[in-house]
Amino acid sequence: MRRGEDVVRGVAAGIAMAATAPYLTLKLLWLAGSHVGTRDPKALDGLWAVNLLTVGMDAVALLLPLAFLRPWGRRAPAGLVAFPMWVASGLLGTVMVVVPLDVLGSLLLGPEHRTPAQQADDGLAGWVYAVVYGGFGVQGAALFTAFALYARRRWAGLLRGRIGDLPDSPTGGVQRAFAGVAALVALGVAAARAYWAAGGTTGLPLRLAEEYSRSMATMDAATAVTAVAAALALLVLVFRIGPRRRLRVPLLVAWTGAGSLFGWGGFLLVAFGTSTAVPDLPRAVPGFMALVEAGQFTAGVLMLAAGAVALTAWGTGPGAADVESPE
Repeated sequence: MRRGEDVVRGVAAGIAMAATAPYLTLKLLWLAGSHVGTRDPKALDGLWAVNLLTVGMDAVALLLPLAFLRPWGRRAPAGLVAFPMWVASGLLGTVMVVVPLDVLGSLLLGPEHRTPAQQADDGLAGWVYAVVYGGFGVQGAALFTAFALYARRRWAGLLRGRIGDLPDSPTGGVQRAFAGVAALVALGVAAARAYWAAGGTTGLPLRLAEEYSRSMATMDAATAVTAVAAALALLVLVFRIGPRRRLRVPLLVAWTGAGSLFGWGGFLLVAFGTSTAVPDLPRAVPGFMALVEAGQFTAGVLMLAAGAVALTAWGTGPGAADVESPE
């Protein structure tokens, strides 16, 4: 069985690495000045910082699967592997949920009527979306498979446990404080995102309000659900709610949800903070959208802090004696 898992892990890691090629190539071409895949050369103006950031992120995603394959990957400090995978889980996991929902919406409701503002803003060729998001889907599925097999071997004790097995800790108060504040911030983010998804426009910059689409509504709705789910899962863990329940279910929800809040919140802050595509960003309610994005990012940071303190205190998290000896 071990040999079979190793084969699956190797194949999944290889696919994950190969799936980064289309997106990484496209971004490098854009940084080099190419306009391939764009209908309007001006569509890339002001996006160099975002393109540079995403190249760096995809470069990490290209190297990460190697840690799941090589013996040094199980000797490496847990945080060096867990942190980038945590961010990748949130970013790719969200895409893998939102894109199928968009496709399903188009099949059930038909093509969306596009306003003149939306048509004018569509500066990328249609094939770019198919290549990029198709690649993300393949990359996410393969990366998650490889990581699941890696985690099953390295942190088996944690994944087999129940919530009630978690020992009391002197840092319990710190964990609960981080989790409580994170939950409050996350609920605020969820309320704002749900309001926009339901059709509200208060707080949106004028241009975004005019261009607001079904895809944007799906993303906002997914973010709202993610924020609530991550907050509840973290509270279940730190307050030991349902001690007979398997630990891995709330751990998975908190892991993915917090990673999504952190990853997408940080990315949107950089994207809107450095882009000239939304010149009227502060209008409507001044700074409100940036405040929501900052809250999203902050909630993810607080959840990360609570989880890091908890795993360190529990002694069964990454780096514990439960780790199997490297091959």
